[in-house]
Amino acid sequence: MLRLKSGQRRVLIDRLPELANLIVGSLFFGQFLTDRPFSWRLAVSSIALWIVFVAFTFALVAWEEP
Repeated sequence: MLRLKSGQRRVLIDRLPELANLIVGSLFFGQFLTDRPFSWRLAVSSIALWIVFVAFTFALVAWEEP
């Protein structure tokens, strides 16, 4: 298990949702900007990654609170 200090956890909690939004923006919505056909596999995987990152953020917040 990764042992983070309180300040490091706060930074991670602050930045993980932004990373999740970047993943969805680039993988899911980015498909509409290309000439390739829409990929459901890529769309579902990007949404699943977003859910994982947001759930991990919630877990970190719950761990951070006394």
